[in-house]
Amino acid sequence: MTSQWDYFLKNLGQWQGSFTHLSPLGEIMKDVRSVLTLTEVDPRTVRLILQRFPDNQPPQELKLDFTSLNRSLLFCETGAFSQGGMQWSPFSNFGAEFSLIDNDRRLRLVQLYDSNGRLDQLTLIREKRADTNAQEKPPLTLDQLLGKWQGEATTIYASDWYCSAPFFTELIIEQTDSNQIFQQLTYGNGEQASTITSKAIIDGSRLLFNQNNPPRQVLLLPDGASSNCPLEIQSGQGFILELGWLMTPKKRQRLIRQYNSQGEWVSLTLVKEEKIL
Repeated sequence: MTSQWDYFLKNLGQWQGSFTHLSPLGEIMKDVRSVLTLTEVDPRTVRLILQRFPDNQPPQELKLDFTSLNRSLLFCETGAFSQGGMQWSPFSNFGAEFSLIDNDRRLRLVQLYDSNGRLDQLTLIREKRADTNAQEKPPLTLDQLLGKWQGEATTIYASDWYCSAPFFTELIIEQTDSNQIFQQLTYGNGEQASTITSKAIIDGSRLLFNQNNPPRQVLLLPDGASSNCPLEIQSGQGFILELGWLMTPKKRQRLIRQYNSQGEWVSLTLVKEEKIL
Protein backbone atom coordinates (compact mmCIF):
# COMPACT_ATOMS: atom_id res chain seq x y z
CA MET A 1 0.00 0.00 0.00
CA THR A 2 1.43 3.38 -1.03
CA SER A 3 2.22 5.63 1.92
CA GLN A 4 2.08 9.35 2.52
CA TRP A 5 5.89 9.32 2.41
CA ASP A 6 5.85 7.78 -1.09
CA TYR A 7 3.50 10.54 -2.25
CA PHE A 8 5.88 13.11 -0.73
CA LEU A 9 8.76 11.69 -2.80
CA LYS A 10 6.94 12.61 -6.02
CA ASN A 11 8.02 16.19 -5.27
CA LEU A 12 11.76 15.47 -5.31
CA GLY A 13 13.95 17.64 -7.53
CA GLN A 14 14.91 21.24 -8.00
CA TRP A 15 12.00 23.62 -8.60
CA GLN A 16 12.68 27.06 -10.08
CA GLY A 17 10.04 29.75 -9.83
CA SER A 18 8.81 32.72 -7.86
CA PHE A 19 6.78 33.76 -4.82
CA THR A 20 4.14 36.28 -5.93
CA HIS A 21 2.63 38.17 -2.98
CA LEU A 22 -0.96 39.29 -3.52
CA SER A 23 -3.43 41.47 -1.66
CA PRO A 24 -6.77 39.95 -0.56
CA LEU A 25 -8.23 41.42 -3.77
CA GLY A 26 -5.65 39.64 -5.93
CA GLU A 27 -3.45 42.68 -6.65
CA ILE A 28 0.22 41.77 -7.16
CA MET A 29 2.33 43.40 -4.44
CA LYS A 30 5.77 41.93 -5.22
CA ASP A 31 7.39 38.97 -6.93
CA VAL A 32 10.47 37.16 -5.56
CA ARG A 33 12.49 34.66 -7.59
CA SER A 34 12.99 31.30 -5.85
CA VAL A 35 14.76 27.95 -6.09
CA LEU A 36 13.50 25.04 -3.98
CA THR A 37 15.42 21.77 -3.85
CA LEU A 38 14.07 18.54 -2.34
CA THR A 39 16.68 15.78 -2.06
CA GLU A 40 16.39 12.27 -0.63
CA VAL A 41 19.41 12.11 1.71
CA ASP A 42 18.61 8.53 2.82
CA PRO A 43 15.50 6.30 2.65
CA ARG A 44 13.84 8.15 5.54
CA THR A 45 15.24 11.68 5.21
CA VAL A 46 14.36 14.38 2.68
CA ARG A 47 16.27 17.68 2.75
CA LEU A 48 14.56 20.90 1.71
CA ILE A 49 16.60 23.94 0.71
CA LEU A 50 14.63 27.05 -0.22
CA GLN A 51 16.48 30.04 -1.68
CA ARG A 52 14.74 33.34 -2.34
CA PHE A 53 16.24 36.32 -4.14
CA PRO A 54 14.43 39.57 -3.21
CA ASP A 55 15.26 42.65 -5.28
CA ASN A 56 18.00 44.82 -3.74
CA GLN A 57 18.39 42.48 -0.76
CA PRO A 58 20.72 39.61 0.15
CA PRO A 59 19.51 36.12 -0.83
CA GLN A 60 17.50 34.26 1.82
CA GLU A 61 17.97 30.55 2.53
CA LEU A 62 15.97 28.03 4.56
CA LYS A 63 17.08 24.44 5.25
CA LEU A 64 14.89 21.70 6.72
CA ASP A 65 15.26 17.93 7.08
CA PHE A 66 12.11 15.80 7.01
CA THR A 67 12.22 12.39 8.71
CA SER A 68 8.47 12.20 9.29
CA LEU A 69 5.36 14.11 8.25
CA ASN A 70 3.41 16.50 10.46
CA ARG A 71 -0.26 15.70 11.17
CA SER A 72 -1.24 19.06 9.64
CA LEU A 73 0.16 17.92 6.27
CA LEU A 74 -1.51 15.50 3.84
CA PHE A 75 -0.38 14.25 0.41
CA CYS A 76 -2.48 12.86 -2.44
CA GLU A 77 -1.48 10.09 -4.84
CA THR A 78 -0.41 12.62 -7.50
CA GLY A 79 2.07 14.28 -5.13
CA ALA A 80 -0.35 17.16 -4.48
CA PHE A 81 -0.44 18.26 -0.84
CA SER A 82 -1.81 20.71 1.66
CA GLN A 83 -0.56 21.82 5.05
CA GLY A 84 -1.91 24.37 7.46
CA GLY A 85 -3.79 25.07 10.65
CA MET A 86 -5.57 22.09 12.20
CA GLN A 87 -7.83 24.37 14.22
CA TRP A 88 -9.14 27.86 13.50
CA SER A 89 -9.99 29.95 16.54
CA PRO A 90 -10.81 33.65 17.06
CA PHE A 91 -7.99 36.09 17.83
CA SER A 92 -5.27 33.96 16.23
CA ASN A 93 -3.53 34.04 12.87
CA PHE A 94 -4.44 31.18 10.57
CA GLY A 95 -3.62 29.86 7.12
CA ALA A 96 -2.95 26.99 4.76
CA GLU A 97 -0.72 26.06 1.82
CA PHE A 98 -1.78 24.04 -1.22
CA SER A 99 0.29 22.43 -3.97
CA LEU A 100 -0.76 20.77 -7.22
CA ILE A 101 1.67 19.02 -9.56
CA ASP A 102 1.51 18.52 -13.34
CA ASN A 103 4.52 16.61 -14.69
CA ASP A 104 7.37 19.16 -14.53
CA ARG A 105 5.32 22.04 -13.13
CA ARG A 106 4.00 22.76 -9.65
CA LEU A 107 1.52 25.38 -8.51
CA ARG A 108 1.34 26.37 -4.85
CA LEU A 109 -0.86 28.84 -3.00
CA VAL A 110 -0.76 30.17 0.57
CA GLN A 111 -3.91 31.76 2.04
CA LEU A 112 -3.39 33.70 5.29
CA TYR A 113 -5.92 35.21 7.72
CA ASP A 114 -5.30 37.82 10.43
CA SER A 115 -6.29 37.54 14.09
CA ASN A 116 -9.72 39.00 13.29
CA GLY A 117 -10.46 36.15 10.86
CA ARG A 118 -10.16 38.37 7.78
CA LEU A 119 -8.32 37.30 4.65
CA ASP A 120 -4.98 39.10 4.95
CA GLN A 121 -2.72 38.04 2.09
CA LEU A 122 -2.08 35.40 -0.56
CA THR A 123 1.13 34.02 -2.02
CA LEU A 124 1.09 32.30 -5.42
CA ILE A 125 4.13 30.11 -6.10
CA ARG A 126 4.74 29.04 -9.71
CA GLU A 127 7.51 26.50 -10.29
CA LYS A 128 9.06 24.25 -12.92
CA ARG A 129 11.64 21.50 -12.60
CA ALA A 130 15.17 22.60 -13.42
CA ASP A 131 16.45 21.71 -16.90
CA THR A 132 12.97 21.35 -18.38
CA ASN A 133 11.01 23.53 -20.78
CA ALA A 134 7.70 23.22 -18.93
CA GLN A 135 5.69 26.32 -19.80
CA GLU A 136 3.52 28.44 -17.51
CA LYS A 137 -0.20 28.44 -18.25
CA PRO A 138 -1.97 31.68 -19.32
CA PRO A 139 -3.80 33.70 -16.63
CA LEU A 140 -7.18 32.16 -15.79
CA THR A 141 -10.28 33.79 -17.30
CA LEU A 142 -13.97 33.36 -16.56
CA ASP A 143 -14.65 32.21 -20.13
CA GLN A 144 -12.31 29.26 -19.54
CA LEU A 145 -14.36 28.15 -16.53
CA LEU A 146 -17.82 28.45 -18.08
CA GLY A 147 -19.41 25.12 -19.01
CA LYS A 148 -19.93 21.66 -17.53
CA TRP A 149 -17.08 19.88 -15.74
CA GLN A 150 -17.26 16.23 -14.73
CA GLY A 151 -14.75 14.06 -12.94
CA GLU A 152 -14.00 12.23 -9.75
CA ALA A 153 -12.69 13.08 -6.34
CA THR A 154 -11.09 11.33 -3.37
CA THR A 155 -11.10 12.56 0.22
CA ILE A 156 -8.43 11.90 2.85
CA TYR A 157 -9.59 12.38 6.44
CA ALA A 158 -7.33 14.31 8.81
CA SER A 159 -8.13 12.20 11.88
CA ASP A 160 -6.82 8.85 10.60
CA TRP A 161 -5.55 9.44 7.02
CA TYR A 162 -8.31 7.19 5.69
CA CYS A 163 -8.80 7.70 1.94
CA SER A 164 -12.31 7.41 0.51
CA ALA A 165 -13.25 5.52 -2.62
CA PRO A 166 -13.43 7.80 -5.68
CA PHE A 167 -16.77 9.59 -6.07
CA PHE A 168 -18.46 11.47 -8.92
CA THR A 169 -18.32 15.26 -9.27
CA GLU A 170 -20.07 17.64 -11.65
CA LEU A 171 -19.63 21.40 -11.71
CA ILE A 172 -21.76 23.60 -13.97
CA ILE A 173 -20.83 27.29 -14.32
CA GLU A 174 -23.09 29.58 -16.37
CA GLN A 175 -22.99 33.33 -16.93
CA THR A 176 -26.56 34.56 -16.46
CA ASP A 177 -25.94 38.24 -17.30
CA SER A 178 -23.08 40.70 -17.70
CA ASN A 179 -22.16 40.70 -14.01
CA GLN A 180 -23.40 37.41 -12.54
CA ILE A 181 -22.74 33.67 -12.75
CA PHE A 182 -24.73 30.66 -11.57
CA GLN A 183 -22.91 27.61 -10.23
CA GLN A 184 -24.22 24.10 -9.51
CA LEU A 185 -21.99 21.53 -7.81
CA THR A 186 -23.02 17.86 -7.54
CA TYR A 187 -20.86 15.32 -5.75
CA GLY A 188 -21.23 11.75 -4.51
CA ASN A 189 -22.24 8.40 -5.97
CA GLY A 190 -25.82 7.32 -6.66
CA GLU A 191 -28.28 7.98 -3.84
CA GLN A 192 -25.51 9.56 -1.76
CA ALA A 193 -25.12 12.45 -4.22
CA SER A 194 -25.66 16.03 -3.01
CA THR A 195 -26.16 19.23 -5.00
CA ILE A 196 -25.27 22.79 -4.00
CA THR A 197 -26.20 25.88 -6.03
CA SER A 198 -24.82 29.40 -5.67
CA LYS A 199 -24.56 32.74 -7.45
CA ALA A 200 -21.62 35.11 -7.75
CA ILE A 201 -21.12 38.71 -8.80
CA ILE A 202 -18.42 39.23 -11.44
CA ASP A 203 -15.96 41.93 -10.38
CA GLY A 204 -13.09 41.86 -12.86
CA SER A 205 -10.97 38.85 -11.94
CA ARG A 206 -12.99 38.28 -8.73
CA LEU A 207 -16.13 36.19 -8.33
CA LEU A 208 -17.98 37.25 -5.15
CA PHE A 209 -20.32 34.68 -3.61
CA ASN A 210 -22.04 37.10 -1.24
CA GLN A 211 -25.03 34.84 -0.59
CA ASN A 212 -22.86 32.11 0.90
CA ASN A 213 -22.47 31.79 4.64
CA PRO A 214 -19.75 32.88 5.14
CA PRO A 215 -19.33 35.01 1.97
CA ARG A 216 -16.40 33.89 -0.17
CA GLN A 217 -14.50 34.91 -3.25
CA VAL A 218 -12.84 33.13 -6.13
CA LEU A 219 -9.81 34.95 -7.56
CA LEU A 220 -8.72 34.23 -11.14
CA LEU A 221 -4.93 34.28 -11.08
CA PRO A 222 -1.83 33.83 -13.28
CA ASP A 223 -0.77 30.36 -14.48
CA GLY A 224 -4.37 29.14 -14.73
CA ALA A 225 -4.76 29.32 -10.95
CA SER A 226 -7.80 30.12 -8.82
CA SER A 227 -8.09 30.83 -5.10
CA ASN A 228 -11.39 30.03 -3.39
CA CYS A 229 -11.81 31.01 0.27
CA PRO A 230 -13.97 33.05 2.66
CA LEU A 231 -13.36 36.77 2.90
CA GLU A 232 -13.78 36.36 6.65
CA ILE A 233 -13.92 33.27 8.86
CA GLN A 234 -16.69 33.42 11.46
CA SER A 235 -17.23 31.40 14.63
CA GLY A 236 -19.72 28.55 14.37
CA GLN A 237 -19.59 28.30 10.57
CA GLY A 238 -17.81 25.60 8.61
CA PHE A 239 -15.74 26.66 5.60
CA ILE A 240 -13.46 25.43 2.84
CA LEU A 241 -10.16 26.66 1.44
CA GLU A 242 -9.34 25.70 -2.16
CA LEU A 243 -6.71 25.94 -4.87
CA GLY A 244 -7.79 25.30 -8.47
CA TRP A 245 -5.54 24.82 -11.51
CA LEU A 246 -6.55 24.78 -15.17
CA MET A 247 -3.84 22.45 -16.50
CA THR A 248 -5.16 22.37 -20.08
CA PRO A 249 -8.21 24.07 -21.62
CA LYS A 250 -10.28 20.98 -20.75
CA LYS A 251 -8.51 19.55 -17.69
CA ARG A 252 -8.66 21.03 -14.21
CA GLN A 253 -7.76 19.95 -10.68
CA ARG A 254 -8.92 21.36 -7.36
CA LEU A 255 -7.52 20.76 -3.87
CA ILE A 256 -9.95 21.47 -1.02
CA ARG A 257 -9.28 21.72 2.71
CA GLN A 258 -12.51 21.45 4.73
CA TYR A 259 -13.17 22.74 8.25
CA ASN A 260 -16.26 22.06 10.38
CA SER A 261 -18.36 24.51 12.41
CA GLN A 262 -16.01 24.13 15.39
CA GLY A 263 -13.09 25.29 13.24
CA GLU A 264 -11.52 21.81 13.16
CA TRP A 265 -9.74 20.58 10.05
CA VAL A 266 -11.74 17.60 8.76
CA SER A 267 -10.38 16.49 5.39
CA LEU A 268 -8.47 17.12 2.17
CA THR A 269 -10.16 16.44 -1.18
CA LEU A 270 -8.50 16.21 -4.61
CA VAL A 271 -10.86 16.76 -7.55
CA LYS A 272 -9.84 15.84 -11.11
CA GLU A 273 -12.31 17.12 -13.69
CA GLU A 274 -12.68 17.55 -17.43
CA LYS A 275 -14.81 19.98 -19.40
CA ILE A 276 -17.44 18.09 -21.38
CA LEU A 277 -19.59 21.03 -22.60
